[in-house]
Amino acid sequence: MTPYEEIRVPVAGGELAALRWPARDPGAPVVVALHGITANALSWGTVARLLAGQVTLIAPDLRGRAASSGLPGPYGIAAHADDVAALTGALGPDRVVLAGHSMGAFVAAFAAVRYPDRFGPLLLVDGGVGFPAPTQLSPDELMTAVIGPAMDRLSMTFPDRAAYRAFWQAHPAFAGDAWSPEVDAYIQRDLAGAEPEMRSTCRIEAVRTDGIGLFDDDVLSAVRKLPVPATLLWAARGLMDEEQGLYDEGRLAAAGLSGTPLEPVAVPDVNHYTVLTGEAGAGEIARRLVAAAGGAA
Repeated sequence: MTPYEEIRVPVAGGELAALRWPARDPGAPVVVALHGITANALSWGTVARLLAGQVTLIAPDLRGRAASSGLPGPYGIAAHADDVAALTGALGPDRVVLAGHSMGAFVAAFAAVRYPDRFGPLLLVDGGVGFPAPTQLSPDELMTAVIGPAMDRLSMTFPDRAAYRAFWQAHPAFAGDAWSPEVDAYIQRDLAGAEPEMRSTCRIEAVRTDGIGLFDDDVLSAVRKLPVPATLLWAARGLMDEEQGLYDEGRLAAAGLSGTPLEPVAVPDVNHYTVLTGEAGAGEIARRLVAAAGGAA
C-alpha cells in the first residue's frame, strides 16, 4: 500500500480526519477526494497508488464515518460541503481539484456551487447526477430502495476482522480478482470495537440523513449550476455488479445536462465499486486527476 499520513482539521463540532498521500514534489497541485455514503478515505487507496506521487491526494473520512465518526450532527450534504471547505481552507488559498465517488460526487458538486472560488475542475465518479425521488415513497422506504443492503450492514456485528473480510468478499461487486490489498485496508478501516462484537464505524443517523439529502432539490440541481468544468466517469455496471448501472446513455440524456460544463464519460467493464477500487477504473481516475490538476495549476 502507498504510504500516507493522517491529518486532522478543525470543523464545526470538532476535527475532521483525513489521509494525505504527499506528492514527490512539495509544490505539486492538490486533489481532495470524497468517498461514498458508507465508505471511508481509504476507498481512494488504489487511486493514490496509481497517482504515483504526481499530485498530493487528500481524502477525508466524512463526518460520521471511520476516524470522523465522533463528529456530531447536523449531518447532510451541506454539512459535508462546509467540512470540505474548511479542509481546503486549511490547506491554503489556492484552488484545489475536487473529486468524489457516489455520494461524494454529490457533495463535490454541491460544494463547488456553494463555494465557487474554492475549487477548480471537478471529477465526479458514478455519482453527482441525481433523479427526483418517487413521491409515493416515505423517507425510510426511499433509503431502503437506494442503499438497503448497506444500511443492514451498519446494524450487524462481526466476531473479528476475518469475518468482516469474508462478508465483503462475498459481495458480488468484489468477486474474482476485484479484491486487493487496498480494498482490504479500505473495508478494515470501517470496522471498530472489540471481538466478538465488532461493527461498522458509520453512524446510522448520518447515513440516513445523507441518503435522504441526496434527493434535496438544491443537491439535485447543483450539477446544472457548476461554475467550473467537470467530468462524470460513470460505471457500466451497478452496485451489485448487475448489468444496469446507476447511469446509462438514456438516463444521462434525460437528465438535462446539455448546456452544463459536465462531460459524461463511460468506463466499461467496471461496477459502482471497482470504478474506484479496481485497476482499470482507478487508472482512468488517476490519469484524469493528473490532467485536471495540471490544468488548474
